[in-house]
Amino acid sequence: MKITYYNDSRREILIHPATFKHGCKGSEEPIKPLEERTFILPDNTSPFIKMWDYGVDKGLQILIMPEK
Repeated sequence: MKITYYNDSRREILIHPATFKHGCKGSEEPIKPLEERTFILPDNTSPFIKMWDYGVDKGLQILIMPEK
């Protein structure tokens, strides 16, 4: 399964390292404002998405995890 995330914020979004440890594939580079990023999940899974806001200094972080 593919999921495309669109960053509609004005801030960069860091990708949580666990995103790739759980089997997702995609670029590890931060998602820039107004940028789309596609992640590929393992077959027969659905995405679980969580985002944290660590404030202006540390920014946003997203975790995308496949769930059966």
